[in-house]
Amino acid sequence: MSLSSELKRDVLRWGAPEVHAWLVSIGFERYAQLLADEHSIDGKTLLLLSEDDLREKPLQLNNLGDIKRLGFEIAQLRSRYNGFHVNPKSPSEDVLLCVDYEKTTDVQVAGKTVPIKTIDTAIVTNDELADTLSACGDVHGIHLISREELIRSVESPDTAFKSFAKLAIAFIYCLGSLLITAFVMVIVHDRVPDMKTYPPLPDIVLDNLPLIPWAFDMAEMIGLVLCTIWGCVLLFHKHRVVVARRMFSMVGSVFLLRCITMLITSLSVPGVHLECRAKSYGSLKEKFWQAYLIWSRFGMSIQGVRSCGDYMFSGHTTTITLLNHFITEYTPASWTQLHTLTWVLNLFGIFFILAGHEHYSIDVFIAFYISSRMFLYYHAYAYNHANLTATDDRMRLWFPLGWFFEAGSKGKVINEYEFPISFPKFRKRSTEERPSSAERKELEMIKDPKNNNTSDNTHQHTNGTTKPRHRKGQRKE
Repeated sequence: MSLSSELKRDVLRWGAPEVHAWLVSIGFERYAQLLADEHSIDGKTLLLLSEDDLREKPLQLNNLGDIKRLGFEIAQLRSRYNGFHVNPKSPSEDVLLCVDYEKTTDVQVAGKTVPIKTIDTAIVTNDELADTLSACGDVHGIHLISREELIRSVESPDTAFKSFAKLAIAFIYCLGSLLITAFVMVIVHDRVPDMKTYPPLPDIVLDNLPLIPWAFDMAEMIGLVLCTIWGCVLLFHKHRVVVARRMFSMVGSVFLLRCITMLITSLSVPGVHLECRAKSYGSLKEKFWQAYLIWSRFGMSIQGVRSCGDYMFSGHTTTITLLNHFITEYTPASWTQLHTLTWVLNLFGIFFILAGHEHYSIDVFIAFYISSRMFLYYHAYAYNHANLTATDDRMRLWFPLGWFFEAGSKGKVINEYEFPISFPKFRKRSTEERPSSAERKELEMIKDPKNNNTSDNTHQHTNGTTKPRHRKGQRKE
């Protein structure tokens, strides 16, 4: 017995007799009575069956070949019904199901309650599907979402909505990372070693570089200059959404790494001029408030932030190094003067940090190395993510953040600039764009050919009366 095409298109409405007929049609008539008659399996239940259900109680099929073949047939039926292909080796593993169901919402229209029916979706696992189907009511369809389908959805080309969604996620990720960094700075301040017991460590640079009291403030001023330049570049960059997303994701990642290095080892204070001692902020609420003050003031000393113990590695060096790399990467290569200026500011910023004796040399060196390597590695992946993931699936595991943010993006963007807000064009036509007299005459002929014929006849008549044609050899009087 074979099923009609109508039944194949509406598996969810199958009852036990249709399931019985389907089992007979595919050669499993010996299990038709067990599944359809004894256990009342209908179309919805059939789509939920897995190999484990067939193997375990109460069905307990003993033939491994029948279990695999029947599991394959159920997976194929589910695949044909939903328009998706599943892996026949493991049809019930590593999948998510998207249920489309009808939802009724009451809306107030002109003082009356009007029920409006809409189609809503719910993504559930195989185990949760039975409860979802009973709670949703009228189900329109079930879409099978496999791991490959999720990967394809992430790696699909970015749309405007998808780009802004990624930007929002990267922005929240960056803000959260900076807030965690501020909280860790409060914790390490409580654990800073006593300056009398633990003097500054030997440092080959600090031991030979005299202290300049205003140097650290000058380093922060350099950071503000670089931040202003980068803000202008980002504002007028044509691909500002992609560039800002990469900036937020990288800043968040680097400062999360800094949280770990600050927390695991507490270095002694690098200079005797610093008045640092362990300070407890009391309750957890007070610690969060102090972290918020550091976070809101960007951890800058010129904003009144005074912190100790956050040495490995230097956050100021990280910031100015990333700003320098972003400016040089997302401006044309021909802007050599700007690139030279940013590199000079970067190097002078590092010098002033060391001259202020606020960080050890190893803090600055590690910060510069990690920031620059992170920038280069991230962009190397962003520019070649399609080739990397196509040749090796492990790249998605090795670079999960880069894969999520860069899959489907443009890769290397062209450094083009535009105004962020478009203005209407009110521009007069130049004299070069104005049509000539001959062009205007042709336009008039096209628009009104009758008047043109009349004017031609008049022109010929006028020429015949005012300027008569003279025969050859006739003397003109």
